[in-house]
Amino acid sequence: MPLHLIKLAVGCESVKELKGWVAERMATARKKGLPLRHIHVTRMTPKRDEELLAGGSLYWVIKGEIAAREKLIAIEPFRDKDGIGRCRLVMQPKVIAVSPRPMRPFQGWRYLNEDGAPADLGKAAAASVASMPEPMRRELRDLGLL
Repeated sequence: MPLHLIKLAVGCESVKELKGWVAERMATARKKGLPLRHIHVTRMTPKRDEELLAGGSLYWVIKGEIAAREKLIAIEPFRDKDGIGRCRLVMQPKVIAVSPRPMRPFQGWRYLNEDGAPADLGKAAAASVASMPEPMRRELRDLGLL
């Protein structure tokens, strides 16, 4: 059973915006001839990397909800120019919308067990949910209709 990470997408307003960020980074990588992989740098290195790389994903919290995920493909610890330990979370550059679930703010990242991970939304459901105005979507979710 894979293990996942969960992290806040600080400054991101929607899954659509996250997809735009990833697409922009991939366009830049393509122009520079770099591999097409989405990288997020974090301070701490996960200790349970084998479990995470056995099919795990990075789940993104957007505006107080777990809203999307990207499949983890590598975890690369390194030291920055100041000698501080950091970690690259390397993901497939494909953002997958998940069934929205409320999540309180936290710092850094957290582990997320498979049984606690929200289900992926199908393409039709993801498109219809993504096209809704944010307040309406939240109200429908709170009413148990989403």
